[in-house]
Amino acid sequence: QVQLVESGGELVQAGGSLRLSCAASGRTFRTYTMGWFRQAPGKEREFVAGINWRGDRTFYADSVKGRFTISRDNAKNTVYLQMNSLKPEDTAVYYCSTSLRSTIPTMRRDYDYWGQGTQVTVSS
Repeated sequence: QVQLVESGGELVQAGGSLRLSCAASGRTFRTYTMGWFRQAPGKEREFVAGINWRGDRTFYADSVKGRFTISRDNAKNTVYLQMNSLKPEDTAVYYCSTSLRSTIPTMRRDYDYWGQGTQVTVSS
C-alpha cells in the first residue's frame, strides 16, 4: 500500500507561481507512474500532468502545457508540480496519485492510490 501526502497549496495572485509536493510512503514508489489531478468546485476531477517511473517521460493536459512542470525524485519518494503563470481557472484542489501502468494514463480510473489533496487558489 502507498500513502500520499500533498503540500504546497496556498492563495496566490494571478501570474504567480507555486510548487506542489507529494511525499509517498513505501519502497515501491520508484515503480509507479505518478500523476497530478485537480478538482474545482462543481467539476469533475481532471488530469493535469503525469510522469513515468524513471522520470524521463512526461505528459500534460493542454490547459497547463508550457506553464506547469512535473518532476520526481525517487531517492526522496517525492513528486513535484511546478506551476507558473497561474490563472484564476487553475483554482482547485490538487491531488497526486499512483498508477501501475508503464504509460502515462489520463483517466482517473487508471490510478490507484490518492492523497488527500492540497488547495490552490488563484486570485484575479
